[in-house]
Amino acid sequence: MGVFTYESEVITAIPPAKMFKACIVDGDTLIPKIVPQAFKTVEYIEGNGEPGSIKKVTFGEGSQFNYMKEKVEALDKDKLVYRYSVIERDALMNKLEKITYETKLEASPGGGSICKTSSKYYTIGDFEITEEGIKAGKEKALQIFKVVEAYLLANPDQY
Repeated sequence: MGVFTYESEVITAIPPAKMFKACIVDGDTLIPKIVPQAFKTVEYIEGNGEPGSIKKVTFGEGSQFNYMKEKVEALDKDKLVYRYSVIERDALMNKLEKITYETKLEASPGGGSICKTSSKYYTIGDFEITEEGIKAGKEKALQIFKVVEAYLLANPDQY
């Protein structure tokens, strides 16, 4: 088994607490509402969003995947840190044990925030993650992030 790590940063004009609440705390309801082509539904199988909870995300029309199950590993609303693992998915799961993501939002000098994300891919056997595969997933995540940012800029009284 190998572990491959990928890190990225995105800067937004939205303050960290507001972006964290919209993307993370309320993301299960907000994202299917404003980006239905990405996530069709999000339902909790176990728990209610706190650490240990397991949720099933059903992808929207046009996605190459049907669903994934995520386990919430950590949720710190004060430090604005969220960590979860993809523990089941309809594709690639025979090659990956899991994928763990950690997102942290920090204040940026201009009043917005910096979103730092670390992704760890736990492979099975000799399988190796390609940079191309990681970039494709990150591009989709960035698109969702930018839609949430645009929604918050257009609706400043939300969150």
